[in-house]
Order: sequence, then C-alpha cells, then structure tokens
Amino acid sequence: MNVEHVIFGAGAIGLATAAALHHRGESVRMVNRSGHAAAPDGVEVVAGNAANPAFSSAVAAGARVVYQTLNPPYHRWPEEFPALQAGVLAAARATGARMVSMDNVYNYGRPSGRPLGETLPDGAHTVKGRLRSRMAAELLAEHRAGRVEVVIAKASDYFGPGAGGQSNLGDRVFGPARRGRPATVLGDPDQPHTYTFVPDIGRALAELGTRDGVTGEAWHVPNDPDTRTTRELVAIVHRLAGHPGAGLRRTPPALLRLLGLWNPTVRSLWEMQYQFEEPFVVDSTKITDRLGLRATPLDAALEQTRVMGDLTQGQPGCPAATRARPVSRPT
Repeated sequence: MNVEHVIFGAGAIGLATAAALHHRGESVRMVNRSGHAAAPDGVEVVAGNAANPAFSSAVAAGARVVYQTLNPPYHRWPEEFPALQAGVLAAARATGARMVSMDNVYNYGRPSGRPLGETLPDGAHTVKGRLRSRMAAELLAEHRAGRVEVVIAKASDYFGPGAGGQSNLGDRVFGPARRGRPATVLGDPDQPHTYTFVPDIGRALAELGTRDGVTGEAWHVPNDPDTRTTRELVAIVHRLAGHPGAGLRRTPPALLRLLGLWNPTVRSLWEMQYQFEEPFVVDSTKITDRLGLRATPLDAALEQTRVMGDLTQGQPGCPAATRARPVSRPT
C-alpha cells in the first residue's frame, strides 16, 4: 500500500516524526533494519537496508515526502552515513518526493562566543563535523540542480522520550534521579548549553515536510530561548523526581580519554567535547518567526521526559513494537 510519508530510521527522532504526522492524520511508513519499532498504531514498519537504493526507492514508491532520520553507530559515521543518505536521496529522486533530512549543528564548529544561527558559514574542524558539512552540501546541490526538493532540519544535543543513553540529558540523568542519586554528565556542567526536545524535533520535521516555501534551505528546529546550564537542568530533573539536591558528577576528561582506548563510541565523543567547553547557544528564531513553531518550555519538556522515561525503557505501558510485514531484506 502506498503511503504519503516514508520515514527512514526508527530511533527517537523517527518515532517522534511518525507520531507528529500520525496526529495530523497522515499515512506513514517507517523503515529500519529490524522491522520492529514502538510506532503509533496504524503506522507501518518495514524491514530493510536504507543504503540499498533499489530497496529504498521501492519502499518509498508513491510517497509525497521521505524523511532521513537515520543514525548509524556514532563511531561508524564516516563509513556508514554517506551510503545511507545516498539511499534515501535515490528514493527521493525515483519517486519525486520531497526529502527532509535530519542534521545537527556540527558544521558550524566552535561557537567562539556567538549564538549559532543558520546564516553562519561552515567552520567544522572535526571529522564528524566535516562529514555533516559535505552531506548537507550534497543535498543542497541536488536541490539547486532541480533533481530533488530538499529541506534540512538541524537540532542541538537532544533529550526526551526515547533519547536514552545517547543524550547527555538521558539515562545517566533520569535513571539516577529516580533513585535519588547524582547524575553523570559530560563536559563542563556550568556552561549554558542548548538542548533540543525530541517531540519538538518531530513536530518540526512534520511541518517542514508539509509546508510550502521551506525547501532549499536549512532550519534550526525550535529551542527554548531560555538557555540554561546543564547543572541547572539536572537540578530541575532531581526536583521533579522528588530528590532535590542530589547533584551531579562530571566525567573527568582524563577518564574519557582512557575509556576511549577500549570503547570506540567513547573515543568518537572526544572530538566533540568542545561543545561543552564554552557557551553553546543555538538560535531558532527563524523557524519561530517564519513558521510559528515554538519550543516546549524546558521545565515542561523535562517533566514530560521524566514521566515518559519508564515507558521508553520497556516498562509497563510501553507500546508494543510494531511487527514488520514480510519483505525480503536486501543487503
């Protein structure tokens, strides 16, 4: 059955996008490796490899919009991300669909005292930052050439339901908070830092997929303009959990380096620690002024994350994983 929206990737952001589109009454299909996802009822989940252009094009047949929300293992980005994007891009070309690509703000490099806005030039100085710069440039070149209608969405470090261990405001904060224990965070907790709420990302992607006049450019998804420090946000989480004053622990940089000798994911985190060494403020005025999208206030977003935390970790009440329909699984 053809659907209007096909989401490649079923992590936290893919699921949030599916929920936002489903809430609008849109028909949605999700694509991931396993064919299983905690998707809303009525959202189809299909198993397959997005890096296979033939498969991606076939699974997106008839779609009006395709969404790239894929997230390969962090330490495997250079090896896996380009092929995954190429597969989704091939699907958009083959079907004539708009492509909404999820991105981050690594391309700007160090803030150096500036809020990060869409008009800043690329200043990436890390492996992952330069990779995301190249990937975004490729998509925009396709748009300018008239081959694919492209729109790029950018988020800062995200948190929220389903973010889990990938977020600095994830399992290492909310899990200990429930037990009245100190949180563990990366970087300097006393620097202002923009964190983006996952449901706000999903709503923004759904809007960028359906709104006229948004293609051919990048958009920062909504962030609360009241930027706080990580320490302030952790304190809010502890208060909401009924354990004020539980505090936090900072992972020492030397320990991070040591762990990186054995753990490739930790090793790949090291080059991105600059984001937590100075104020890291991501401005989203553009999407608010032009599209009217506003972020969930941080206090409300943290409370929603706390309430939903158990649900996203497979506790009672978690939606059952949607089962894939039988399909061949290309390699």
